[in-house]
Amino acid sequence: MGKKISAALLLFFAVMMAHTTGWTAEPVVTDTGTTSWMLTSTALVLLMVPGLGMFYGGLVRTKNVIGTMMHSFGAMVVIGVLWPMVGYALSFGPGILGGFVGWDSKYFMLQGIDDTIMSTQIPEYVFAMFQGKFAIITPALIAGAFAERVNFKGYLAFIALWSILVYSPICHWVWAGDGFLFNLGAMGAIDFAGGTVVHISSGVTGLVAALYLGARRGYPRNVMSPNNLVMTLMGAGLLWVGWFGFNAGSAIASNLATARALTVTQMAAAAGAFTWLVIELVQHGKATSLGLASGILAGLVAITPAAGVVPPTGAFALGAIAAVFCYLAIMLKSKLGYDDSLDAFGIHGVGGIVGALALTFFIRPSWMADAAAKVGGTWTVWQQFGVQATAVGITIAYAAAVSLVILFIVDKTIGLRAKDNDEMSGLDHSMHGEQGYGLINPN
Repeated sequence: MGKKISAALLLFFAVMMAHTTGWTAEPVVTDTGTTSWMLTSTALVLLMVPGLGMFYGGLVRTKNVIGTMMHSFGAMVVIGVLWPMVGYALSFGPGILGGFVGWDSKYFMLQGIDDTIMSTQIPEYVFAMFQGKFAIITPALIAGAFAERVNFKGYLAFIALWSILVYSPICHWVWAGDGFLFNLGAMGAIDFAGGTVVHISSGVTGLVAALYLGARRGYPRNVMSPNNLVMTLMGAGLLWVGWFGFNAGSAIASNLATARALTVTQMAAAAGAFTWLVIELVQHGKATSLGLASGILAGLVAITPAAGVVPPTGAFALGAIAAVFCYLAIMLKSKLGYDDSLDAFGIHGVGGIVGALALTFFIRPSWMADAAAKVGGTWTVWQQFGVQATAVGITIAYAAAVSLVILFIVDKTIGLRAKDNDEMSGLDHSMHGEQGYGLINPN
């Protein structure tokens, strides 16, 4: 009897100790393999930003190459400051204002995550920095729409406000656990790595900005040839390499899902480039380096929302379909006459919309079976298409409306459109007092 009483007392004290000291669950430990991959992915996504700078910088005229590349590097600086201050909290904090945006004061300057290991077994610092790179490149993409005609100070003010008022809310809706688009339908709106959050929001904003600011002086009357297609090709190559971190890193793991995302990213990019080259060869008898670079990006953009749910055959199809639609969008731009300088909408907006919608028809059967099991019945392709279309429509409407308001406010206060004399002399000289190519005549 005494032994039984002693055992009971020991059990009682063990339970009490576990309750009072929090020993009821094993602490989450860091998975060094996954963490290493996520650190690599974070660096790869940041690499895309100077890659984008090279891509855009090579497409403008000689007198605007520095000014254009500064748009990408300026985003690295401005959003690099804003993201840890408030951007991460607004995007991934607990929902406030009816779930419109997130917030928790512990995320301000990332002060509350110093010891946090997430359920994915990576430090929350790594996740925050990985997502921060997405927040940097998204406004940088917009700059392609109004290249060669924007005031640099106004641009910095615009992307700061846009990041807070447009990017963060959309990010929260789509990627935060309590976001309404994340929970729409059986499995939520599918946006594995940013087709909606990054490419549709930036592409649509770029179109609105291009229309608001008007065309460059002399467009389309004067020929505005790229100054360095070699640099543009190198930029496209860096974007392709960085996109493996962009898509495969979005698995937030180092497993089968990561391998699938990496594989379909490669295949879609190649399919997009191949399709674009075929179109050019059939239409013009020549394949251009600009067409090759454009096809690469079209395929990459289209697979971005789909990288977690489509098999290789779907990746080939999405890359090819996106190349066709993006090519047609650029041809339509020429007919309509609006000046989306570097086709931010034609590639990123259209490619993102095509990818977000068309992925529905190439989803793995196992994913659809999981969706049906979750609702306890059936879940059809057309039901998921409705979810995708809803997310795309809301993103387009919100990004367009709020971006227009921000454009108007910045334009009427700081000034957004470069003055005629500044535009004529070139942004390199007028905005930065420099020349991209030394003693070469910028005109």
